[in-house]
Amino acid sequence: MLLTIKDLSSQLNIKPSTLYLWAAQGKIPCQKIHGLIRFDPEGIAVWLRSFETPHTVSLPTAARQTALDVDRVIEAAKRQVYTPGHGETTTPSPTRKE
Repeated sequence: MLLTIKDLSSQLNIKPSTLYLWAAQGKIPCQKIHGLIRFDPEGIAVWLRSFETPHTVSLPTAARQTALDVDRVIEAAKRQVYTPGHGETTTPSPTRKE
């Protein structure tokens, strides 16, 4: 069964607007069905695993450690897709001595 934006948003603890942006930019695997964005759970799992480091893969799979690994993978995905300085504006100093 395919996941909706709302489903994946709550699963990954990411804002729906972020998922819409990533889907529009092709940064997350998705399908458009009659204008609606849907996600294949297996495709998302593969996508998340692509952000794992060899160190993360070799760690024990205890429940607590697994939760930490998922958090690290999500953070790595966020770092990769967000552009630095997105939405920021620079204002010149009043003295113009930049």
